[in-house]
This record gives sequence, structure tokens and C-alpha cells, in this order.
Amino acid sequence: MKLKIAFAAAAVAVCGGLALAQSQSTELLPRSVLFGNPDRAGSQLSPDGEWISYLAPVNGVLNIWVAPADDVSKAKAITADTKRGIRQHMWAYDNAHVIYLQDVGGDENWKVFSVPVRGGAAKDLTPFEDIKGPDGKPIMLPSGQPLRPAARIEGVSPKFPKHILVGLNKRSPQFHDLYKIDITTGQMELVIENNEYVGFNTDDDFVPRIAVTQTPDGGMDWLLADGKGGFKPWQHVGMEDSLTTGVVGFDKTGGVAYVTDSRDSNTAKLTRVDLATGKAEVLAQNPKADSGSVLTHPTEKTVQAVEFEYDRSEWTVLDPSIKSDLDYLKTVTAGEMIVQARSQKDDRWLVSYMQDNGPVKLYRYDRTPGKGGKATFLYTNRSKLEGLALASMHPVIIKSRDGMNLVSYLTLPVGSDTKQAGRPDKPVPMVLFVHGGPWARDSWGYNPYHQWLSNRGYAVLSVNFRASTGFGKEFLNAGNREWSGKMHDDLLDAVNWAVKEGVAQKDKVAIMGGSYGGYATLAGLTVTPDVFACGVDIVGPSNIVTLLKSIPPYWEPMIEQFARRVGDPRTPEGVAFLTERSPLTHVAKIKKPLLIGQGANDPRVKQAESDQIVSAMQERNIPVTYVLFPDEGHGFARPENSMAFNAVVEAFLSQHLGGRAEPIGDDLAKSTAQVRAGADGAPGLADAVKKAAEARGTK
Repeated sequence: MKLKIAFAAAAVAVCGGLALAQSQSTELLPRSVLFGNPDRAGSQLSPDGEWISYLAPVNGVLNIWVAPADDVSKAKAITADTKRGIRQHMWAYDNAHVIYLQDVGGDENWKVFSVPVRGGAAKDLTPFEDIKGPDGKPIMLPSGQPLRPAARIEGVSPKFPKHILVGLNKRSPQFHDLYKIDITTGQMELVIENNEYVGFNTDDDFVPRIAVTQTPDGGMDWLLADGKGGFKPWQHVGMEDSLTTGVVGFDKTGGVAYVTDSRDSNTAKLTRVDLATGKAEVLAQNPKADSGSVLTHPTEKTVQAVEFEYDRSEWTVLDPSIKSDLDYLKTVTAGEMIVQARSQKDDRWLVSYMQDNGPVKLYRYDRTPGKGGKATFLYTNRSKLEGLALASMHPVIIKSRDGMNLVSYLTLPVGSDTKQAGRPDKPVPMVLFVHGGPWARDSWGYNPYHQWLSNRGYAVLSVNFRASTGFGKEFLNAGNREWSGKMHDDLLDAVNWAVKEGVAQKDKVAIMGGSYGGYATLAGLTVTPDVFACGVDIVGPSNIVTLLKSIPPYWEPMIEQFARRVGDPRTPEGVAFLTERSPLTHVAKIKKPLLIGQGANDPRVKQAESDQIVSAMQERNIPVTYVLFPDEGHGFARPENSMAFNAVVEAFLSQHLGGRAEPIGDDLAKSTAQVRAGADGAPGLADAVKKAAEARGTK
């Protein structure tokens, strides 16, 4: 059903006087529709194909639900989380348990749980609350809290249906030992004690076939299991290839590895490597994009198809036996097709379809291997999006000043492009939305931030600047030591392109992003203080020196990577370089409005990163609005918190760019948001702070 929101009076109060023709022709999409809990997400199929699981809210909190694959209307919740919600889960091969990860308040110190499908309490499989030092006492953080272990699931296997393989750093903060854990009793068996490896690649026998160490050049050494419980030298991966070369998995024998490899090429190709001889066979390669996701046979463990994503996702079929299946599935409905899960018998698949202007659709594909089958629609992930006037996302290639192709994505307000040219009829305010990482990428598809901001009257542009992944190692490595340098130049070139193309109003461009995108926001307002009208920093580092000195302990073995790709905080020269590239150093240059959002439990970008730049601005009487969430980490996972911060964001943007806004209303009061500074920095925020204080019974 199409939602209708009366926004006229509220929008006039917040918009700051700029009339946008688009605002008169489309509805104001509620934040709750865009950023509230999904109806269903993360759908999985049990190995026997009899059950479907997914994440859905229980009393407003995401929990795991299971349903018979033939009748999803009979779904039942099997977990009862009441706080942060569950966001990662997978099936055990016994078809009777689901495994999931959970942290506390976003601290990323993950615990592993198993829960019975047919009812019963969840079991904590990693029940450890602290890491003890050589003296047997807990290691304490500067905050006075004990250092907690962080578990990670290393493998599940049909050969061990009642066990999982878990990496756990309860003995040493820097290194994860491997344990085989019984998912019903919690009994743990040590597989390997680890004192030097940053990671392992294991097979279906739970045998670590390959161990990885970091080398002084910022690269990696791959060591091969010697069959005696140890490892022997095998292959070296240099720093320049370290983010574009890696082991995908093993075939069912464990003697063949599938590897993405860029060591003798620019883009990463998919190869098949015989572990005994080291001989590699190239299976697929694309001149513009790295090898990405793979489709693997559930029992043979052979790679049957591989994805290459440049501006859009394309699949290369390697196994003719599934070509007819994929050809048929492409005809089922609109959108980019993704095979999410397959049963062990390979007679049932879960297939989703990604659109740019609508919800994700999920289908059950019942098939006879080699003879085809039929897809049955099950559900969408957000039913309230159906029928709404959502915007299309346009892939565009922007040239950087030194000739690099910047694969970017542009979304325009609905109704602003009457000629369907991918450009608005006249320039509009724009938000440059910068991805995090920075070793990550933006992609085509449904993006709630693009939909939200375009609905408020802004063009939205996301740019894969150098250092972004997926476009080959030359493009990625061109970003080495270029924070606030050429990486920032790419963003500026994209803004200049948007102005020249008639997309953006030059004096009404905001910069916004999270993590590295937050850093880019702070750099934008300090290094180039005249370019942007305002900025929104979400969990962004302000001082790269303190950022790199406060990384989680299990990232410490990777410090050489950071030293060569960002800068070295261990040398005087490196500190001087990083200090110059830190927004905190240039805080006095800020002259445009800034909004900061931070999670108090963020293990990657500590709260101190936001605290210190806010303090520096206050010392210089530079206005800033600062919102802290005490129960969040690296980003805002709880919908109440996400909607609260976004309520502040759109009020803030409306004042400085002139778009429209849904009133803040009760969103702040429903969250844990603490406005630490600048309550007068966005229309309606001061009143919302008072209302929240009254609701919480505080002053």
C-alpha cells in the first residue's frame, strides 16, 4: 500500500526558504520506512533444504526466525534478543541448529551462539569474559574495563554436522587459536595454538591447509600444512597484491585451492591451484574488474560461476551444467540476481533480486539438477517500499585529473529529470556520500541513504575514489599514503564534474560519510574549507596517529599494511606525515557547519577521535553539533538510533542546503542519543533534546 505523509507545514518550517519543484510532486518518505527494521533480511537455507531462516523483528529487535521452506507463513522466532538485535547467522549441518554471532553494544568482541531450531535456549559457545595475562589476571584497558576476547567462525562442515570451527583470542589478544566446538554441549577441542599467524584457510576436515603471516614489506607469506602439525614456506604475496590476492576455498579433496590472484596482472583473476605442485590454472579474468563472489557446488566444492563487478555485476559461468538454471533465473523478475543458498542435494536454491528502486525480492527455486526447475516468489525484505516513488541509480564514469576512471553512482530527486537523461533539468543541491574502508567500494542497487536524501531534494553522488577495491591493484595502490591527498582530489574532481554537468549547485554541496567517509568529511572541511557547504561525519577519525595507535589488538599483526598504505605511526617521520594529513591539525580552518555522530563503544574509531576534534573546535569557538550514542559501535545498528541521528542529519542539511525534512518529532526521545554539543545546530534539535530529557526523566 502506498504511504502518504502530510509534510507541508513541517517542511516549510524546516526547509529554510528554498522552494524545490520536486518537493511539490513526490511524497515525503518516512525515515521509519527507510531505516526501520526490515520485514525480513539475511535469508538462509538449511543444508537439507527443508527450512528457511531469516532475521526479523520481535518487539522491534531483530531475531532469528525459521519456517518450513514450503510454507514461510509458519515462521517462528527461535531467539529472544531484546537489546541490539542479531545480524549474522548461519546453519549448522545437523539441520537442527542455527549459529549466530553477537557482541555487546557494538564493541565487536563477538561471541558465538547456537540455538535449536525446534525450540530451546541459545547456548553461548564462547563463554569467556576477559583475556588473562601471564600472571593469570585479566588484561585491563585504559578505561578500566577488562579486555574481552573476540571470536570468529572459521568453518562449518558436513563431515562434522554437530561441530563448528572457531577462532578465539582468549589466550593471546593478538592471535586467534583454532577450536573445534560441539554446538550442543559447548565442549571445546584445541585444533591449533597460534602464536604467529594472522589467519588460516581450513578445509572440510577442519584441517588448516594454509596459514598466513604478515611480512615486513607489508605483504603476506602463505605457508602450507606439512602434514605433521606444522607449516612450511609456500608462496609470497607482496604488499601491492595483498588486497587483491587471497584463497577463496578448497575442493572436496582439500588438495585444490581456488585463489584470486593479481600477482602477474592488474586485475585479480580466479585460479585453480594444485597444492602439491603449486601449478595454477586460470579459470576466469576480466580486464576491468577483480574476481569477486563465486558460486560453488555444495558437495563437490568446485567453483561453477564467478562475479565481476565494474559499474554493474556480471557473472561468468564456468560449469555448463548450471548455465540453463542461471539463464532461466535471469528471466524471473527484474534486478540483479544473487544465489544466496543451495541445499546439499542441490535441488533447492534461495535466489534474491536486487533493484535500485525497490525492495529485494526472494524466491525459492526448486530444481532437478541438470533438468531445470521453477522459481516461487516468497517475500520482499521491505514490503512498505512496494509502490513508492523511488529514485533510480545511474552508474557514471568520472575522469580524475590524472586520467583515472572513477566508477560512481548518481541518484537524482524523482521528477527532477523530465528528459530521462540522467541529469536534472536544472542544478539541485547535492550530497557527496563517501564510502568507508577506504578499502571497500560503492555498488549499484538499492541504497537507503540515496533514496532518503534524493527524496529530500538532493542529488546524491557516491564515488569509488582511488584505494577503492574491485578495480584492479593499480587503482587500489594509487591510494597508498594518499589520505587527504589524491584520494581527496578524486572527490573534488567528482564535485567539479557534477557542477559542470549541471547536476549540482556549486555553493550547495554537502559531504557526508562514515568511517573513512567520516574522515573525508573532516578533511573536506579542513583541507578544502571553501568547497563544501557543510559536512556530516559519522564515526570518522580526526587524528590518524591516534587512530593507528588504538587499533584492536588482533589487528596489530597487520600494522605493516597500515604503515605502507596510510603512514607509519612508529617513526618520527611517519608521525609528522600522518599529523599533517590529520584533520585535527587543521581544525582552525573549519568555517562551514559540521555535524558529528559517534558510537561510544566503537573499537575501530574510538570515541576519542570525535571528542578531540569537538574539543578543539570549542576551544576556538567554532560551532559544531555532536551526537553520541552510548550503546553503539562503528556505526548505528539499532533502528531507533539510526533514525534519531538521521533525523538530526536531515534537519541539519535542510538548513544549509535548503531541502525538505520530516520533523525530528519523537525520534530522539526513542533513542539513546546524547547531544554533547550544538543543540542549536539544526532546526528543531533543541526542542527534541528537551523532549528526550523529559521522556528519560533527566535534566
